[in-house]
Amino acid sequence: MKLKKNWILILLALSCTCAMAQKSNIKSAESWVQNGEVRIYIWEKYTGSPKNKPVIILAHGSATAGKESFDLQVPGRPDFSVMDALAKQGFDVFALDVRGFGRSTHPTEHFTTEDAASDLNAVVDYVMRERNVPKVRLLAWSYGTQYAGLFVMAHPDKVDRYISYAQMGIDSVDIAKRRPNLKMYQEKVYIQIPEQGWHGRFYSLTPNENNYPDVVDAFAKAAASIEKNTPTSPQLDLVTKLPMLDASKIVVPTMIIHGQYDDVADTKQLLPFFEQLPNPNKRYVIVPDAGHMMMLQKGHTIFQQAVTDYFSEQF
Repeated sequence: MKLKKNWILILLALSCTCAMAQKSNIKSAESWVQNGEVRIYIWEKYTGSPKNKPVIILAHGSATAGKESFDLQVPGRPDFSVMDALAKQGFDVFALDVRGFGRSTHPTEHFTTEDAASDLNAVVDYVMRERNVPKVRLLAWSYGTQYAGLFVMAHPDKVDRYISYAQMGIDSVDIAKRRPNLKMYQEKVYIQIPEQGWHGRFYSLTPNENNYPDVVDAFAKAAASIEKNTPTSPQLDLVTKLPMLDASKIVVPTMIIHGQYDDVADTKQLLPFFEQLPNPNKRYVIVPDAGHMMMLQKGHTIFQQAVTDYFSEQF
């Protein structure tokens, strides 16, 4: 009995050592791209060498920057970083901060969704050149689906496949809540959000049991530390310009994905959009036990698997 217990302990130790080795093998790098007068920050993660790997670019939403959205490090929970999950699968993964966010240039005036799409285009061109790849895989979240969608419409030749998750619906619960704030969005280019204020998106329509308090706290702390001034430009466009996308012009293979409890995306609004996508290699996925913050909620492993599968599949 003692021998069996010792073997169990040894196996557990080996398992932990392998997990730590895999984690430590993930490397990171940062770079900047100039887009006119705007300096755009890029965060990159990969295992081993970045050479000869398929490239993924991640487009963040209207809340916080790319690194904080997609590479959240939570003590004791190593599986919440989307970038780490994709890097472990052999991808070279990049997350940008569009203008007004994170470490990128903060304009003194409002910017547009078209400006954000221009920033993404500059990053895609840079990555394609640096990594010598003809196309990239693109994943966009929330407001990111708007500027990434515009980019895909304009530059399908640069995109191998596209995943749009938590895509904004014009009649969604969340957009309805934002509309009364239009005057404030017009008058203020930036607002300050206290750390506690970053918690709300986790709980809108999503049951408490589908959230992890320590993950919510970690995100709020990371977001508050980098977004000292949060731009209102995305909100301004979301309440005045939707719909901004034409599904018939998104001609690349596309996956639409949203959480079961998402307050901006639902089947009523997105299935008609999905049906109009012209490429037959398309997919629609609903992640259970998750809402708008699905990559950081209970359904996050299902989300990661769906993304990895679509990006890995040989078309």
